[in-house]
Amino acid sequence: MINLLKNILNNQNPKEDENDNKDLELLCGLMIEAAYTDGQIDPIELNKIKLSLINVFNEDSDEVDLVLKEAVKNKNNSKSLHHYTSVINKNFNDDKKLLLIETLWEIVLSDGAIHDYESNLIRRLAGLLYISDVNSGNARKRALNKIG
Repeated sequence: MINLLKNILNNQNPKEDENDNKDLELLCGLMIEAAYTDGQIDPIELNKIKLSLINVFNEDSDEVDLVLKEAVKNKNNSKSLHHYTSVINKNFNDDKKLLLIETLWEIVLSDGAIHDYESNLIRRLAGLLYISDVNSGNARKRALNKIG
């Protein structure tokens, strides 16, 4: 209630803050899901997730730390891919969805190995996000070029 009053007094829309936080939780959860597909999350992958959320998706650094810590703690309680993709399809445009796929490729490639489960996950996600195999393949190539 106090936050609502503060938002009203500061002319902020509490719904916008709520949606921004849900987007961060959604992105973070999906990225943790991709990183954990091979059964472990490497510190390199965690760092890549954090940097991607801050630099690519323009999220607040402190918020990212909090949400990332919570997502790692709850990694075994993951939600279905449909949960993630249904919200993303409603809230993200095609360019942002393609950027997400590219970022997910960067995360799974950051540990130096592509596991079959990881590539399968991204392929399924691309399909659920209505991203063609060609566009997903191009996103993978861009991710490989970025990583070197």
